[in-house]
Amino acid sequence: MFQRILTSSRLRHLLLLGIDGLVGALCFWSAMLLRFEGEIPDPWRVALPRLMILVVAARVASSFIFRVHRWSFRFSGLMDGARVGISGLFGSGLFILAVYFFRPTGPPRSVVVLELLLTTMVLASMRFLPRVAWLYRMDRSRSRKANTLRALIVGAGAAGEMLLRDLNRSDEHSYKVVGFADDDASKRGSIVGGQPVLGTLAELPHLIRRHRVGKLLIAIPRLPAERVREILSLCTDLKVRFKILPVSFLYFQDRPASSALQDLSPEDLLPRDEVEFSPQEDPSFLAGGKALVTGGAGSIGSEICCQLLQRGILQLVMVDMNENGLYLLQRRLQREHPEVEVIAEVADIRDRSRIDALFARYLPRDVFHAAAHKHVPLMEQAPCEAVKNNVLGTWNVARAAREAGADRFVFISTDKAVRPTSIMGATKRVGEMLLRWLAQEPSTHFSAVRFGNVLDSAGSVVPLFRAQIAAGGPVTVTDPEVRRFFMTIREAVGLVLRAGYGEYGELCVLEMGEQIRILDLAHHMITMAGLVPDVDIPVEFTGLRPGEKLYEELLTEEEEGSQRVDRKISVAQPTAPPENFGHHLEILSVAASAEDAAAAIRELRRLVPTFVSPPITLVPQPPPKEPPSTELASSG
Repeated sequence: MFQRILTSSRLRHLLLLGIDGLVGALCFWSAMLLRFEGEIPDPWRVALPRLMILVVAARVASSFIFRVHRWSFRFSGLMDGARVGISGLFGSGLFILAVYFFRPTGPPRSVVVLELLLTTMVLASMRFLPRVAWLYRMDRSRSRKANTLRALIVGAGAAGEMLLRDLNRSDEHSYKVVGFADDDASKRGSIVGGQPVLGTLAELPHLIRRHRVGKLLIAIPRLPAERVREILSLCTDLKVRFKILPVSFLYFQDRPASSALQDLSPEDLLPRDEVEFSPQEDPSFLAGGKALVTGGAGSIGSEICCQLLQRGILQLVMVDMNENGLYLLQRRLQREHPEVEVIAEVADIRDRSRIDALFARYLPRDVFHAAAHKHVPLMEQAPCEAVKNNVLGTWNVARAAREAGADRFVFISTDKAVRPTSIMGATKRVGEMLLRWLAQEPSTHFSAVRFGNVLDSAGSVVPLFRAQIAAGGPVTVTDPEVRRFFMTIREAVGLVLRAGYGEYGELCVLEMGEQIRILDLAHHMITMAGLVPDVDIPVEFTGLRPGEKLYEELLTEEEEGSQRVDRKISVAQPTAPPENFGHHLEILSVAASAEDAAAAIRELRRLVPTFVSPPITLVPQPPPKEPPSTELASSG
């Protein structure tokens, strides 16, 4: 019976109203006894029943008006406590008005004050003590778990307090919060949400050791990457792991703070603010359009496809040699965008007749050329393949786009095209010159977009470092001083679309901020994994690979006069191709077709005088005339 009453919300509310009235009556009677030291004089003793009826009515009415009877014992907070206090004052006011109108023998003023204090205290205790007991039980339960981690919240502001409150409410985690750390030294020693502010961020190593912390919960939304790197550097020698709130405080209105926590990632280390683009931004560019993306199954190409679909494209043709990746991507995009025609075409951009046929069939309005050979060391050993794909393949696609009447053609270039020291960089630089050469006929707007490395792309060091850390090391870095530009895939593609559809110029350069030292990135990723660099995971130096630089550049001296046109996009004046550029392309084509690597490299150096790749020894591997003997194969 009692259980049924508790589970019925209406009966539970009526029960609380009755208890509030009873508490008011008992507290009024206690106040009278306290005021008269246990002996209530006759005038007030006679009037006591009527006064208690008025108190009960006032307390019930006040609780009903301020909805104090609709109480959540589990999720009550500061505002609910304020409602209890206001309800108490309002109830006392109602009682005084009732005494004035019904004119019984009024109580002394001290009794009214005592009743207010006693009633408010009892009602607040009734409502908050169950929550305190429940939180204590939850904390004890988490402490007994075998996988409980002692956690320290970094940031004692509004986000940190909300995170702690949400963690206290939930039993779907294994954190036992021991306190806060905050850069504001004036907060030291203060209590936030029941937990102390133990010190500043500079004291993190001491706090982690002293309180045996296993997890840092960073609750400073939009924390600058420089501060994140400082925190990681402070914790380099400590086996502690990290979670971070990556979004603004307002985001928590739709999502609990604890569920917004995510692992600290390399994206949080970028020394620059990410530029975000809304899918609804400039929708007129894409409404009703048709686009073709080469390299559609790759890291950049697939993200271009996703963002084009988010921005309202009606037909998307994805071209790639990776048939499995292309098939899986098509299935996913068709499921997510059933209203759009998503077409997958397996094709080699080096096959001119196949590319011409695709463009004649689909007549795309916009072309994004992301297909390329990108791995620098591999292309050093296969320069003819780099020429066939990065130069001649680009020529095939760009020429087909122009003949099909495409409005725009966007070529994905790289910072390695600036003063190239690699075959890959040189072929990409020739690709930029090719677009300038084709742009002499204004039927199609040709443009190149140049940017640096992309985090978590297929060729990035980030997936390599993750795999090496998971395997127990070693983490391999080519040189202690090697540095690279980085940006996220989402941001890079957003900028590519803005640059391509903005039609700003023939060469758009994405601003990349400062370069990141790869050794620091390796150390930080090991630290984020809760391990100690060079203790748990060794870091080894392998030496620069063929064609690699210590650092990259985004502009040559001739291009330094670039002009910013849109947030992180600048327009540079590209290098003009020589007058006989078409003849050079024919020589490259003949050399690549004949697998004459030396001739291909010579021609690249003629086209790109700044190409200073050291001479490399190309090891020919002709097929053996006779099958090797079993003994020779075994010894090899």
